[in-house]
Amino acid sequence: MTKKNDLSQDDKKAWKDYIENPNDIYDKDNSTANSINRKDRFRFDLHGFNLDEANKKVKEIIFFCSEKKYREILLITGKGIHSTNEKDIYISRDLGKLKYSVPEFINSDQELSNLIISINEAAIKDGGKGAILIKLKKL
Repeated sequence: MTKKNDLSQDDKKAWKDYIENPNDIYDKDNSTANSINRKDRFRFDLHGFNLDEANKKVKEIIFFCSEKKYREILLITGKGIHSTNEKDIYISRDLGKLKYSVPEFINSDQELSNLIISINEAAIKDGGKGAILIKLKKL
């Protein structure tokens, strides 16, 4: 392939138009086919929350979503690979991680578990092992 030394005015205009409006580039963040953007699913990222803060936030989210008639909640927990639990012998290596402790918290709270159909690991496209998908009952 040889490079043109001088671009024509038409080429320059075409390039300028493309840069200003690249309408044929797929934008995964704005895709309506992307399941994260579903209108019946609430998405929340718990990165940066400690265990107590995460449990309080999850409780708040579940009540909010139940009231607003959401069908699913996608909680991004991370995989726990940056967890410092192994440094403290009094903390469980697994149950201190949000991906394990959040479902345990929900299941242990009768008020919350009455609103839930299921709690599962999210599909790969939604975060896989680093996310939890909660399905809510219709009330």
